[in-house]
Amino acid sequence: MDVSIFLAKFWGWYLLIFFIILSFKPKRIKQIIDDLKDQKFLIIAAFMAIVVGLLSILFHNIWEPNLKLIVTLLGWISLGLGLSLFSFPKQTTLFLEALNIKLIQTVYTLLFLIGLLLINMAYGIIYY
Repeated sequence: MDVSIFLAKFWGWYLLIFFIILSFKPKRIKQIIDDLKDQKFLIIAAFMAIVVGLLSILFHNIWEPNLKLIVTLLGWISLGLGLSLFSFPKQTTLFLEALNIKLIQTVYTLLFLIGLLLINMAYGIIYY
């Protein structure tokens, strides 16, 4: 299986699952932000984001102007968020806390659409 297809499936399903969970339980967003104040949770979350982002970048760092770019950008965003949580935990947590829940829900809706696009890219459901 092509790495681009594999990562498109991974990121597509990841974004779709989290959108569904956060749609039915919007209080989870606030809970996650509150849990980032706990150092143990923060370190685990940062470590996981770094690992997922770094693996994604190492296997797929393609900067072509097509849908493969979305997969690459998601890897870089994951790595950047993980590094910022690990290096600047208080500032990153304050920034995430300052975001309005509605803005976060809007971003997750956008990520849901990106997830659908990636799933379509991976499985070829709708041809364009």
